[in-house]
Amino acid sequence: MSDELERLVGAVREAYAAGQALEIRGAGTKAFLTRRSEGEGLDVTGHSGVINHQPTELMITARAGTRLRDIEELLGAHNQRLPFEPPFVEDATLGGTVAAGISGPRRPWDGAVRDAVLGVTLVNGEGRHLRFGGEVMKNVAGYDVSRLVCGAHGALGLLTSVSLRVLPKPEVETTLAFELDRDEALTRVCGWARTALPISATHHFGDLLRVRLSGTREGVVSAAQELGGAELADASRFWRDVGDQKSEDFQGKTSQGKELWRFSSTPAAPYPALDGAWITEWAGALRWYCGELDPATAFEQAKALGGHVIRWRGGEPLHQPLEPAVMKLHRRLKEAFDPKRILNPGRIYADI
Repeated sequence: MSDELERLVGAVREAYAAGQALEIRGAGTKAFLTRRSEGEGLDVTGHSGVINHQPTELMITARAGTRLRDIEELLGAHNQRLPFEPPFVEDATLGGTVAAGISGPRRPWDGAVRDAVLGVTLVNGEGRHLRFGGEVMKNVAGYDVSRLVCGAHGALGLLTSVSLRVLPKPEVETTLAFELDRDEALTRVCGWARTALPISATHHFGDLLRVRLSGTREGVVSAAQELGGAELADASRFWRDVGDQKSEDFQGKTSQGKELWRFSSTPAAPYPALDGAWITEWAGALRWYCGELDPATAFEQAKALGGHVIRWRGGEPLHQPLEPAVMKLHRRLKEAFDPKRILNPGRIYADI
């Protein structure tokens, strides 16, 4: 056990003995998603570095404090990539990315963060250093705890290392632009999503739909000829900005002081009758609403869309309340992993 790992384990054990809450801190790129925890800060960024990279086995294991930009640079040298196209790569850490569970534009086609996680090691609320999963796709029977931590925001344990599945980079990519209103764009992307077209991202705002194609040269060229549209210049920059919410549509709305709400949705669900602007990704399954909403209306609209909503920016972080049965399961998990509630208490829900 390294000195840095010993420090982290020791800090959790001391906090457990004293009943003292801890706020796990990484690079802070996604701190705006949740409320601040009451507790002493515990910085994990010093516990960094790649532990194991097997290019032929399409896997990588790294410590939780490792910067994503370093992981992507290493993978890029082997013509590989992370499947879920994580946002905030420039500054984010691996542990924070997995703990937040936020995926980028490729998510519907190449999977979410949790789909890429093969295994994790973590320190639970009692200061025990535990391993779940492994470094291959089929490695464990029973409960898949390694994926359970995705999106838990550190409430179940302090991540110390993560093993991930990686993928080869596509041979070629191109992005096409179409002038379509939001309803026609939604109809088209939902139809295209049911085909074998090599789509890897969609984005609609205003009257412009962008569709990214990824794959073999022959497949992408054929799909582009079938779909038509105009080729978008500097597309890689555009999609990176979309993932980071730095594209002109995001910036233009949020800079005006508008709230930004993130709705998960049944892809083909009609748009709610709300004043404000919509940005749509993931072939209709991810919708951003820029405008003023009271929480009760937001929660009601999320149910109508068949999904969930988070107030992303423009106010205190707010997550849609869970159904009582689901909340009960969350509380039981918290009790099992962190019986004294010392790890990031109240980050999403007050009593977890």
